[in-house]
Amino acid sequence: MSASENFIAHLIELRTRLMHSAIALLLVFICLFPWASDLYALLAQPLLAKLPKGGQMIATDVTTPFFVPLKVAMMAAFLIALPYILYQIWRFVAPGLYAHEKKLVVPLIFSSTVLFFCGMAFAYFAVFPVVFGFITSAAPIGVAVMTDIDKYLSFVLSMFVAFGITFQVPVVVVLLVRMGFISIAKLREIRPYVVVGAFVVGAIFTPPDVVSQFMLAMPLWLLYEAGIVVANWMKPAGNLSSAELKNVD
Repeated sequence: MSASENFIAHLIELRTRLMHSAIALLLVFICLFPWASDLYALLAQPLLAKLPKGGQMIATDVTTPFFVPLKVAMMAAFLIALPYILYQIWRFVAPGLYAHEKKLVVPLIFSSTVLFFCGMAFAYFAVFPVVFGFITSAAPIGVAVMTDIDKYLSFVLSMFVAFGITFQVPVVVVLLVRMGFISIAKLREIRPYVVVGAFVVGAIFTPPDVVSQFMLAMPLWLLYEAGIVVANWMKPAGNLSSAELKNVD
């Protein structure tokens, strides 16, 4: 097969995988669409539970009450379809990987996905009640807290991304050690800087109260330590034999 034919074959394969992923996402979204408003109500529950009696959220744009729940349904559909989408990505890239790379990539993708979901769950169940409780209690007397639903969605998504990325720390640590970019001893040596950096990150991505900053900084530090422990169990890529490196499925 010539280089041009090989390139076209890869494009066709990529198109197939993208179509399968898009169809899966669309099917899940269609199933969730009738419950879009209920999904938004579930997402807004941490704030609604902290509002004063009779408090509510508002919509400042004409189309917001329709499109915001639609966005939430699409986000939920993507999360539900994500395992299948990752499987399609894996089917596309797997033929070009060495055997030892396949053994590394599969657990990394799985653990990364699970940790991202764990970060989102931690933000929803542990962080949001504290943050919204602080925000509503800090409102001056005579000021009603009535958040716009679109701005609330933007805030929630940014927090989900922040905590989802934070929970990727063990994966990053293991990958850096596995690829030989850094040693376990060096990771332990820079631990004090990581602790300081964790609290700096907490101060940047959370509201200005000590509790919420602490709730981001502590998991970041503990996950860093967990990454060191897991990386210590694994053999760096540099220790693989030449036979292992050349072995392709």
